[in-house]
Amino acid sequence: MTTQQVANRYFELIKQNKRTEIQEELFSKDIVNREPEHVAAMGIPTVTIGLDAVKAKGKARMEMIETVHSDYCSEPVVAGNFFSVAFGRDITLKGKPRMKLEEIAVFELKEGMIISEQFFY
Repeated sequence: MTTQQVANRYFELIKQNKRTEIQEELFSKDIVNREPEHVAAMGIPTVTIGLDAVKAKGKARMEMIETVHSDYCSEPVVAGNFFSVAFGRDITLKGKPRMKLEEIAVFELKEGMIISEQFFY
C-alpha cells in the first residue's frame, strides 16, 4: 500500500475505535513507539520496540481509563513516507479528575507498513 492508502485505512479504523485492527493490519512487527520525555516521570516508557510490546503498552494505558466522554482524530496529512494526525480526548482516568488531552502523532512507513509512531503532547 502507498502511504496515502495506509493513512486512509488508519483513519477509517481509528474512527471506528478499532485500535487492535490498526496494530495487526498496519504495523510492522518491528514497530518503534516514541513518547515525549516528560512521560517518563509518570512511569510510561519513552521508547517501546516491537509489536507485542506496543500492544501490551496500549492495553495497559486503555485499562487506566474509566470513561471516554469524547474523542476525535483529524484526517491524515501525508508527506513522502510519513503521515500525521491530531488526536483529542475528553477522558476520566480511574481515580483521577476528568481531563482533555490533545496530541499530534507522526507515523513513518517502509514497504507499506508503519515502522514508527511518535507522539507529541
